[in-house]
Amino acid sequence: MVIVTWNRRSFLHACLTSLSRQTGAEFETIVVDNGSQDGSAEMAEAEFGARVIRNACNRGFCAANNQGIAMARGEFVALLNNDAEAEPGWLAALHRASTRSPEVGMAASKVLVWEDPRRIDKAGHLIYPDGQNKGRGSGAVDAGQFDREEEVLWPDGCAAMYRKEMLDRIGGFDEDLFAYGDDAELGLRARIAGWKCIYTPEAVVRHHRGSTLGKGSAWRLELIERNRLLLALKLFPWSLLCLNPFYFAARVLAGFGAAQRGEGDTVHFPGLSGKWTIAKALVRGDWAALKMLPRTLRKRTAIRRFRRLSPGDVRRLILANRLTLKETT
Repeated sequence: MVIVTWNRRSFLHACLTSLSRQTGAEFETIVVDNGSQDGSAEMAEAEFGARVIRNACNRGFCAANNQGIAMARGEFVALLNNDAEAEPGWLAALHRASTRSPEVGMAASKVLVWEDPRRIDKAGHLIYPDGQNKGRGSGAVDAGQFDREEEVLWPDGCAAMYRKEMLDRIGGFDEDLFAYGDDAELGLRARIAGWKCIYTPEAVVRHHRGSTLGKGSAWRLELIERNRLLLALKLFPWSLLCLNPFYFAARVLAGFGAAQRGEGDTVHFPGLSGKWTIAKALVRGDWAALKMLPRTLRKRTAIRRFRRLSPGDVRRLILANRLTLKETT
């Protein structure tokens, strides 16, 4: 059980308290502290007996999770964001789903919005053909539409379980991403390697949405945009990658349309100045990704050693689990 934290002691305390109430599963708790100054590491160790890795600075979500995964001793590794709280049977449900078949390398949770648990935050993931990804059912009222255990594309990293054998074969999180979109990159890489993901509605957590940097953060937008493009450059088949600019343009236009109606994520950037902030963040993100192109293409080549799906298979997988334009806004 790995939790990455950075200066959010109250969230972490609630998260660890929820883990102390887990039933039907034996586990160890590893907290990776990214240089917190609020006593988070000391609290996790003293009050909850967690094994704590102390980083001198914020190494990001990817590197910190990799540290925790390397320390973990179990056959499976669960991840839980420090701003999420798990229901008592969460870990046991993920373990049951993970052991359904040796082909299952990932298990996804039913993630509810902490502030309004009647609404879905994520029930697995979907992806748009330009690389933008989002939680399945995000924002929808929970009316039982996700109450069936089933295969999904990949789990959201805020509350997931991974088979250690899978991670040993394909590698952990891509540390170049730092944060945001990292679970999508790992999930699609795992699918390319032939592993499957099972979603179980019995594994329930409540999650504070967008609390890491805040939904109005330009840096958050920049990271999301950069990592969207890096994911596509690294993992998409060339037949889909060539169409990336067209899919991207369609999504941007849909976003502007939603903004005119006062809908979508653009509401967090009001007025002309807000839209200018969005535009600058997107340009910075794309430029940062292009500067990393040689390194990313080398990683693309390295994937051949464990690839199981053909480029055509990957294309069909993405298109079968695609977001609609409305869902991307």
